[in-house]
Amino acid sequence: MKWNLQPVKDFGWQMRSISTAITGFSKNKNEVMHLHIEHGIIKGVTPEMLEWWFKNIGGEMEYQGKKYQRYQVWHPLDHIHWGLEKQLPCGQVGVGSKFHIVEALGRNMDMLVDVVETVKKLDCRGIVLESRVAGIRISNLSHQFIAAGGGTRYISDLHIGVDNLFGRYILNPIIRKRIFTKSMGRAWLRHNIEEVGNFEFFLPALYWSEKNRAIGRMAMSDHTGEIRGHSQVPLTKHNLIL
Repeated sequence: MKWNLQPVKDFGWQMRSISTAITGFSKNKNEVMHLHIEHGIIKGVTPEMLEWWFKNIGGEMEYQGKKYQRYQVWHPLDHIHWGLEKQLPCGQVGVGSKFHIVEALGRNMDMLVDVVETVKKLDCRGIVLESRVAGIRISNLSHQFIAAGGGTRYISDLHIGVDNLFGRYILNPIIRKRIFTKSMGRAWLRHNIEEVGNFEFFLPALYWSEKNRAIGRMAMSDHTGEIRGHSQVPLTKHNLIL
């Protein structure tokens, strides 16, 4: 499928710069790339909110009076598409789900990421995603969530490549040339720092709005159940109130 950039959404945010985080970019003996980020504290965002977010990225949200795809709000410049390729039998998102992610790093279509990733872990401690080609794992992305004084310490690690001799001499050179270049690695560091910092702008309000809506639905359901239960009581002279 041919993808196009989404229109720029100017929310008035000042996105984080790369200087707000501690970053690393290295390769091991088999030429597997490792990108590491220790983000600045995400203020007002808890690990529970982050777990909820990754289970509820899909769909729309209202922001600044307009409706947008949630994924596109998360990074209003680079994000293009998020789709749920596989959900759990219960209809929810969790370990075993597959995410289809499309984004243009730095709004540069020459740095287009179009990948299907499988959720290997998802809870209030973090998320792990991996992608495979022909059954071979070529990437592993982990985000750790650590509670820190009303916010979250967020640590990201991305490994790109196959960690064996076959990967070193055959696959990894192809990956670096055709799938994920060194320039894309540098752009990804900036992109990830920006999107993680963006959580402060919208996630707390969205989380509590959706939680309150869910509580309201439960209360309405309980009230309806009570009414239905009372309607089944036979009408007699003993319970008829005039």
